[in-house]
Amino acid sequence: MGASVDLPVLNRIYVGGRAVLPLLAVLVTLGLSGCGTPGAEATPSPAPGQQRTPATSGNKPAEPALPSAGVGANPCALVSRPEAEKLAGTSLNSPVLLAETCTYTAPPSGPTAQVEVFVGETAKNYLTAERGIGHDLRPLSGVGDEAYIEDGGIFVNKAGRWVSVKLVRSNDPAENNGPLEDLARTVSDRI
Repeated sequence: MGASVDLPVLNRIYVGGRAVLPLLAVLVTLGLSGCGTPGAEATPSPAPGQQRTPATSGNKPAEPALPSAGVGANPCALVSRPEAEKLAGTSLNSPVLLAETCTYTAPPSGPTAQVEVFVGETAKNYLTAERGIGHDLRPLSGVGDEAYIEDGGIFVNKAGRWVSVKLVRSNDPAENNGPLEDLARTVSDRI
């Protein structure tokens, strides 16, 4: 006699497989996003209403234009690569843009450094999380409508638009307060 098939078991396998497909699609997309021509650097897409600027030399893409930060603003346009490098105290790779986040990282051969720029709800949620875990957030007067600084980070609100910048660096965090405060004022002017 032939083998019988347990239909409830097959149904669970089918439903379970369907549940995994969206996750698999995301993983494949993320995996493929790293594929490309060796040595080529990705250039972040411009925000709506912005134009891509031509490359200035060689493989190095031009820095994004620094527009006003409307809804859906490109976080990479709020802090330029040279500004991120000055803050980090070292050269950084080209920015990686993902939704409301822009990340500049140091090359593996260099010192530890990273600058992350968050906009919109992501920045506001980051501030809420920092408050929730009891971090020492000090108000910055004269910056936007509301601004805070903590060791390694700033939060700026202007006209209801939130921007946050997080710095990771292997030095005394107190050394970064002056440059972070200066950057908060610069970012506030761009919002």
